[in-house]
Amino acid sequence: MNDAIRTESDAFDPAQTAEAPAAHVLPLRAEVRGLNFWYGEVQALNAVDLPVPDCKVTSLIGPSGCGKSTLLRCFNRMHDLYPGNRYGGEILLYPEQRNLIELDPGLVRLRIGMVFQKPNPFPKSIYENVVAGLRVRGIQNKSVLELRVEQALRGAALWDEVKDRLHDSAYSLSGGQQQRLCIARALAPHPELLLLDEPTSALDPIATARIEDLLTELRDTVTIVIVTHNMQQAARISDFTAYMHLGRLVEYGLTEEVFTAPKQQMTNDYITGRFG
Repeated sequence: MNDAIRTESDAFDPAQTAEAPAAHVLPLRAEVRGLNFWYGEVQALNAVDLPVPDCKVTSLIGPSGCGKSTLLRCFNRMHDLYPGNRYGGEILLYPEQRNLIELDPGLVRLRIGMVFQKPNPFPKSIYENVVAGLRVRGIQNKSVLELRVEQALRGAALWDEVKDRLHDSAYSLSGGQQQRLCIARALAPHPELLLLDEPTSALDPIATARIEDLLTELRDTVTIVIVTHNMQQAARISDFTAYMHLGRLVEYGLTEEVFTAPKQQMTNDYITGRFG
């Protein structure tokens, strides 16, 4: 773990060093400690330590195959869907400090939302897409569902565009609208953590800008971890950035510092386009 990372049991100080006292302390929503992960016999993550400050955007960047999507999917135990995968270490969710690796995967996914690279709405109405996670949680009260649908669609900046056609097919929406619908679906259950795996890579520049604006607004109410190949996007929307290479965390810190004054030569080489 590099000198940019300093963790306490429930807080992270991005300014703290061995010589300088903390200028301020940010509460954590999650924290990765000594995380290892194997696809069968192949180790994909090696001793990763990563703090995730609450109500901030943390970007994971690095070349293809570096482990950033693997790390992201560890948070909600997506790897458990395939046999032979295994974890080591801890992913703590605060304030309880429960190790997500030791919990039932289904329960973990009830607390952590995820949006994938390509929009993947269910073959149902817009309304039924948004309430899907709520129904899984046993919420059936119509007035509660309607309220949460409006809240989620407003949170995803989609309400004004679809409020008069909630019972139309989700497939009637454009690609950018479908991705915002998927974000609304993830937001409806009030997740403690929202994961996004390259959510704009399949979208046009206009739709990408709308998603980025949305994520900037959401950071005030939900903790976000996003994987992106687009370094300009990471610089625009994230508060913290982690650079990964070959399954290891090379550097982590405030986004502005990582991009303007990286501490590791490998980070600098990647950001300046020398490889990747």
